[in-house]
Parts: sequence; structure tokens; C-alpha cells
Amino acid sequence: QNRCHFITSAKMSMLLNKSVSLQTSAKASQAARSVAPRSVASRRNVAARAGADRPLWSPGSQPPAWLDGSLAGDYGFDPLHLSEEPEMRKWMVQAELVHARWAMLGVAGILFTSIAAKNGAPFPDWYDAGKEAIKTSPAPLGSLIFTELLLFGWVETKRLYDLRNPGSQGDGSFLGITDGLKGKENGYPGGLFDPMGMSKNEASFKEAKVKEIKNGRLAMLAFVGFIAQHHATHKSPIDNLVDHVADPFHVTFATNGVSVPHFTEF
Repeated sequence: QNRCHFITSAKMSMLLNKSVSLQTSAKASQAARSVAPRSVASRRNVAARAGADRPLWSPGSQPPAWLDGSLAGDYGFDPLHLSEEPEMRKWMVQAELVHARWAMLGVAGILFTSIAAKNGAPFPDWYDAGKEAIKTSPAPLGSLIFTELLLFGWVETKRLYDLRNPGSQGDGSFLGITDGLKGKENGYPGGLFDPMGMSKNEASFKEAKVKEIKNGRLAMLAFVGFIAQHHATHKSPIDNLVDHVADPFHVTFATNGVSVPHFTEF
């Protein structure tokens, strides 16, 4: 009888401990579920507040974690996650900067030569400039292309080395120049290329970087527009502007017969 009583007491104790353990686990699980949404929501709120502290390409949107506003012209735009990897982001920043500078030079050249041509200067339109240059050049086209490939290859190789090891190109290997080629940072040479010392003040240098990349992005869009415009009208942007100002209601992008197909039929 004593043995049966002992076994029964042991079983009851085991059942009681198991019940307490299950209740404790259930409470812990419930607590974890209640804390998890709060922690996720807290992280989202922190990210949203961080995004609200700076201008974004889409007001109220949440910028990607890898675009924290430290880059010049960073407005949190990377819907395809192209710059998520640090090394790729480093490369793309420099690629955008170089393309932006070429676009600004190209757009300025197109506009200024077109304006000069409208005032009687003997300049061809931008889409005929290459053909005219070949006709009047004293050097054969093949020689020019070969020379440009050599020079650009050398410059781009130096730029690549500087991207991998910032400041490494001021080693005196070019005409003995050292400090003048070390540069301020990647993409911003400074030194000999900043004779007016505009990059010495950090605040103005930071502001100038933002202005440069914003104007460069606008120039890249403008150049794409020039190409599309010439395809549609076979004219320069200045000619198109003059035509539009002369008849603003009938000469628009919608009436050129290409941009908006069949619009002129209505």
C-alpha cells in the first residue's frame, strides 16, 4: 500500500511539473510574439525617422539601409538594389561622376555651338560635327582613334589604380609630380586641378559636390532628350526651341509625329 501511494505521488508530481513547464513555455512564446512586432516596428520607425531627416527622391519613403545620406546627391534612390554591395557602390559612384562630367561638357558644347550657329558662326549641328571633323582633319580617322585609345587607356588605368588605392597615383611616376596628383578623394583630384583652392573649405567642398552631381544628372537626361529630339525632328535643340516659341500651341513634343504616335490624326 505504501508502495502504491509512493508511485501515485510520484506520477502526480511529474504531471504537475509538466503542466507548470507547459504554462511557462506558453507564456514565454506569447511574450516573444508580442515583443517581436514591437522590435520590428521600432526598427522601421527609426529608419523612417532617419529618412525624414534628409530629402528623398520620394517624400515619405524609406531609404535603403546602404544609402545613409553620406554620399553626395544621395536621395535614397536604388529600387533595383544595384549599389547594395559596398565594392559595387564604390565603383558606381565614380562611374556616375565621370559620366555626369562628360554629359555636362557635351550638353554645353551642343547648346553653345547651336546658339553660335544661329547667329552666323560656321559651326555644324552636333549630329553632323563628327562627319565634318573627319572631312577637315589633317590626321586620318584610324590614327585619331588609336591615339585616343592609348591616352584614354592610360588615364583610365591610373584612375582605376587610384580607386583601389586612394592617393597612390601621387608617387612621382608622372613627370616627378607627387602632391599635385594625390587628390583630395576618389573622383575629386584637387591639387593641380584646383588652382583656386575651392576644395580647401570642407563645407563649400561638400556643397559643390552635391551641386556637381545634380547638374550632371540633369545633363545626362538632357543628352538623352537631345538624341530623342533629333530622331523625332531631325533638328538641333535650339532650332526646336525657336520653333516652339514661334508657335507654342502647335509645335510641341506631341505634334512631331513620333513622340506620341497618331496624335496628329485627331
